[in-house]
Formats: sequence, C-alpha cells, structure tokens
Amino acid sequence: MSTPVQEGRTGLSRPTLLNHNLTVSTGIGLGISMLWFSLLVLIPLSAVIAAAAAGGWTEFWRTITNEQTAAAIKLTVFSAVGVTVVNVVAGTMIAWVLVRDRFPGKGLLELIIDIPFALPTIVAGLVLLSLYGVDSPLGLNFANTGKSVFLAFLFVTLPFVVRMVQPVLEELDEDVEEAAASLGANRFTIFRRIILPSLAPAIAAGAALSFARAVGEYGSLVLLSGNLPFKSEVTSVRILSAIENDNRAGAASIATLLLVISLAVIIVLDLVQRKVARRG
Repeated sequence: MSTPVQEGRTGLSRPTLLNHNLTVSTGIGLGISMLWFSLLVLIPLSAVIAAAAAGGWTEFWRTITNEQTAAAIKLTVFSAVGVTVVNVVAGTMIAWVLVRDRFPGKGLLELIIDIPFALPTIVAGLVLLSLYGVDSPLGLNFANTGKSVFLAFLFVTLPFVVRMVQPVLEELDEDVEEAAASLGANRFTIFRRIILPSLAPAIAAGAALSFARAVGEYGSLVLLSGNLPFKSEVTSVRILSAIENDNRAGAASIATLLLVISLAVIIVLDLVQRKVARRG
C-alpha cells in the first residue's frame, strides 16, 4: 500500500545559494580596482604605519606625547572638530537655501561656494592673509593666533557638506512633506522625522570629508598662522619639521595618530547617521 504524498509540506530547509554574478569582465575590473586602490592607499598607509612601528611603542609614545607635538595635535583636532560642527549646520542651511529658495544672485553664490575647491591652497593662504592679517581692510587681525587655524580650516572645508547634501535634498519628494503637514505634523517634526533621516548619510559623509581635509591642511594656513609653537602650529607643520630633521619615524608616528583619529571620527559619524536614519 503506497503512502500518499503530502503536498505543501515544508520539509528540511535548504541553504540559500548566493549568486555573485562575477563574470570575467567584472573580475578583471575588480582586480584592477583593488590593485589601483592598493597602490594609491593601502601600500602607502602600510608603509607609514610600519615606519612608525619601527622604533617600537616607547619611541612612538615619546614622539606623540612630546609637549610641542601634543600642543599641535590638540590645536589641530579641536579646530577640525569645531569646523566640522560649523560646516554641518551652516553647510546644510546653505544647501537648503540653494535648493528650496529662489533669489537674485543664486548662480553667483553657487560659483562662490566652489572657490575653495578651485584655489590652490597657498593662494587661499594669501587671500586669508590679505583679509585677516596685520593690514586687514576689515580691521580683523588673526595673524599668528590659534584663530587663524580655525579660519583657514573653515575656508577650505566649506563646500564639502554643501555639495554632499545639495543633490540629496534635490531628490527629496516634497509631496511626502506636504502629506505629513496635512496630517498635522509641524515643520520641526517634518524635518526631524522625514528630511533629516534622508539627509543624514550625506551630512555624515560631508562631515567626514571636512574633518579629514582639516587635519591634513597646510598651505592655506601656513602664511596666516605663523607656525608658532604652542600657539598656532599644527600637526602638518610638525610632520614637515620632523622630515626636515631626518626624523622619519617621528613624522610617521604623528601621521599614524592622525590616521587613527580620522578613522575614529568616521566610525562615530557613521554610527550617528545610522541612529538618526533608524529613528526617522
């Protein structure tokens, strides 16, 4: 007597096979991309870290805790964090105005925002020195002060958040905002629950670029800051001084610390934007 077959029985679960669709052309493209990325990024970074580790932990710690170096690191990191916060707020507001408002001179403002991208950094330093130096036509003398570092960082990092947020804001569907308003949501709620979660990845990316550019900046501030130890000297100047004194291990140690700090900031920004997106 045969046993009837029961249809619809789930039976044992089968493992799901992942189809990567890795064709020959895709594999070649991936290989070339990884090779190019390794030559430009991974191998140089590994060489810097290896140079920093060559002298051992004691030498690394002695270098980064040197009083003058520690002061430069503190000034650089705190100025970069402050500039990043300002750029997140001001850059998002500027992007909002450029996308949502219509006003005379809008095209000119679009061009002005990109000036820090176009200017060579030493030219930017000369411009800042002319406007905020000893003979400032504005009556603002920030030369040879810690404020000059913040100002230079602010000048060269202005476009990052604006240009990251602007295209995302242009793609947002305003009908969703209007629907939320028709259901009784106020403007703050609409921004917090609808707009901000959509903008969070772009804001985080712009903030990461802003911070990374600031911590490595040299040309735009070298003329205005005066590179005074314990006052206006930044880490890029300390790295250059170490190389000029044939202390490559010291320069690599400072660079490695900046790399670790930048990676930590990127991770924190990624976690923040994910949390904001989930809440939205």
